[in-house]
Amino acid sequence: MEKLKFEDLHLSREILKAVTDMGFEETTPIQSQSIPYILKGRDVIGQAQTGTGKTAAFGIPALEMADPELRRLQVVILCPTRELAIQVAEEMKRLSKYKRGIEILPIYGGQPIERQLRVLKKGVQIIIGTPGRVMDHLERRTLRMDGVKMVILDEADEMLDMGFREDIETILKQVPKQRQTILFSATMPRAILDLTKKYQNDPQMIKLVHKEMTVPKIEQFYFEVKEQAKPEVFCRLMDTYNLKLSLVFCNTKRRVDELVETLKARGYPAEGLHGDLSQQQRDRVMSRFRKGTVEILVATDVAARGIDVEDIEAVFNYDVPQDEEYYVHRIGRTARAGKAGRAFTFVAGRDIYKMKDIQKYTRAKIISQKVPSISDVEEVRTNLLLEKVKGTIEEGHLGKYITWVERILAEDYTSLDVAAALLKIGMDEKGKEEPARDSNVRDTGAASGMARLFINVGTRQRVQAKDILGSIAGETGVSGKLIGAIDVFDDYTFVEVPKESAKDIQHAMKDVRIKGRRINIELASRKVS
Repeated sequence: MEKLKFEDLHLSREILKAVTDMGFEETTPIQSQSIPYILKGRDVIGQAQTGTGKTAAFGIPALEMADPELRRLQVVILCPTRELAIQVAEEMKRLSKYKRGIEILPIYGGQPIERQLRVLKKGVQIIIGTPGRVMDHLERRTLRMDGVKMVILDEADEMLDMGFREDIETILKQVPKQRQTILFSATMPRAILDLTKKYQNDPQMIKLVHKEMTVPKIEQFYFEVKEQAKPEVFCRLMDTYNLKLSLVFCNTKRRVDELVETLKARGYPAEGLHGDLSQQQRDRVMSRFRKGTVEILVATDVAARGIDVEDIEAVFNYDVPQDEEYYVHRIGRTARAGKAGRAFTFVAGRDIYKMKDIQKYTRAKIISQKVPSISDVEEVRTNLLLEKVKGTIEEGHLGKYITWVERILAEDYTSLDVAAALLKIGMDEKGKEEPARDSNVRDTGAASGMARLFINVGTRQRVQAKDILGSIAGETGVSGKLIGAIDVFDDYTFVEVPKESAKDIQHAMKDVRIKGRRINIELASRKVS
């Protein structure tokens, strides 16, 4: 699998700067193989699944060849669905962040056509649309194809399956013959090959051939979670399995830094590893991770190369990887030296399609699981501890410990009392299991043992969950681990805190400023479901 830095592709400074902002460190295989040919003007057939980075594979060359001085249509990208058209348009806009004068317009059904007409009249260089809506514009004569230099068919097999062949051919016939035609498809049925013979000129075929890879002794799970819930889910899994050494993968450097900051605010010993670190910094982080001083290492795929630590208990895909092979490389960092391991993947929104591709590729059983509740965390941790107790009993060598327990039993305690007390200590629940009922703290609809607080700042004040978490932990001394769900809305935030600490937190936070604004904090009304 050829891996190149984006700098190796001789791209413009504007594109390289945008790619850096997006946090990507190197190309995916489809990008490294496709971009050079497309930049040379060759027609290309790319066989690649969703989630391999193909949008940038055709999007970067399209942006490089579009002339900002010409206020007319130069690139047409066809997608099977409005969702994909929107997704491609969003990524193209991120890639064109520093390309002045390049206008990109998504064209799809369900959006008022008048809005699209207004933008088209001003002049756009690139459109991304569904075949049906592009045909609509052609019939209205609101699209002029005479200046088009590049046509891209994204997920071509999907478009043919949806019955768009006739529309696609009509569109291609209206584009000048002296053009570049790029086609990406997950499969290559006869209908696709017929299209390529008819409308492409000596195309370069690029097919990603995956090696067969096995992943022994690794339990694999995935969780469907909303993006903003990922930190909370991660912390619950860490607590559920009482993990001592974990490796967490993010797709970009920025995501690594953000997650490390969030985890530290919650009281978890975490460090980041990515391409912006010097070799000395990398060595220092890895040394602390190997010694266990740092329990959670958050890394990008590039930075994690060469990591070989035998005692990694779990790998987390905080972001679903861009490529199926990356998934296998990532989770292979656990279960070393014959040991068992776990792999957890967080799936948000459209990532579920990538997850299905990963399952097909690995032929592994990746089990969907529900996000553990706080009571689930406690139950699983108890069961793990009890299993450890059973194993210790079977190993024997308990002589002196039995003598000590007998001393307590002689003081008129039962063996059941002693066992329960030791379990309570082992679970770190001393003083927290049954907090005293505070009649002044009403039921706010929070999780069991928690109170829900209202704070009058939100996203309009540029406040994020980590700001709330860091402020409470810093001002009150309450560990970030004890703080529950944080829901940030436009002008206010709800945060769950231990019920027994609610009054103290309110008192300590009454004169606090968050993002320069003095806050009001009070008990929330009960949630209405």
